[in-house]
Amino acid sequence: MDPVPQEKILEVAHKDESGLIDYHRMEGSSVSAIDKVGINNFRLPMQFRYKDGTLRSHDVIASSYVHCPPGQGAISMSRFCEILTVEAAQGSVNAKMFRRVLGRLRRDLRERPTDHLFRFAFLKLKFKYALKQMSLKSPNWGWQYYDCELEGVEDKDSKIRMYLTVYYQYSSTCPCSLSMAKQYENAFAQGETAEGNGIANAHSQRSQAKCTVEYVPDSDFCVEDLVNLLRQAVPTETQSLVKRVDEQAFAILNGQHPVFVEHVVRRFRYALNQEPRVQDWTVAVEHWESLHSHNAVAVMRKGITGGLQ
Repeated sequence: MDPVPQEKILEVAHKDESGLIDYHRMEGSSVSAIDKVGINNFRLPMQFRYKDGTLRSHDVIASSYVHCPPGQGAISMSRFCEILTVEAAQGSVNAKMFRRVLGRLRRDLRERPTDHLFRFAFLKLKFKYALKQMSLKSPNWGWQYYDCELEGVEDKDSKIRMYLTVYYQYSSTCPCSLSMAKQYENAFAQGETAEGNGIANAHSQRSQAKCTVEYVPDSDFCVEDLVNLLRQAVPTETQSLVKRVDEQAFAILNGQHPVFVEHVVRRFRYALNQEPRVQDWTVAVEHWESLHSHNAVAVMRKGITGGLQ
């Protein structure tokens, strides 16, 4: 790549409204299109409307990109930040806000108003979503935080696609370990073995599911809806506030729902397929095994043509 000559850097033919040189608009090697140009790790507060009507502010990390067409030398990165900041101040995060942002990205980042709209625009928001979680037995509650990602893409036909990812943590008790523990306890009680003290414990561990869904853009589907689906499928969610009675209830709950990773993804499959607002989905689960120094993993997707991978 040849160096840019000094006279080119000092070229003053292109200036902005303040009189400063606008280098990205200068003629140059701009004949090639670029798949994605934009920003990531842009932080700002955004408002989220909860199902009970409560409006809460969450810190968000935003990533945003557009397709850079041939003939456009560069994209003004500050415009990404400006558009996100302005639109975030207009109200809560929802599909309408995504439509406004994505439409402006395709339109406002062009060099000239007469240029074609960009082929696509992309926006991803990462945030922690806080939900109240009731204790299992005691009259207490605590805050459960969910790592979430909300994504929107607008294509050349102005069609919007929306995606939501939630990370869900739960406890998994190994069915094999549980059955062998009970087999030993029965054998000890019947005098068939004198090994140990008659008590055996199944191994269980904290586990995590990463669930991504594509949902109907203008529906009211939200984080709380997806969390509820995951809770119904796998009820052994980790707890935020636990007293002794809650800890015992959690032990009983785990005994009722021993699972391999294979069981978990199939349970999620059933729950997700019952929700008409979910058009596509993929789920990956990981059990951080307490028995092994390695983890158990399973991945499942809905499997529609051209769908999530």
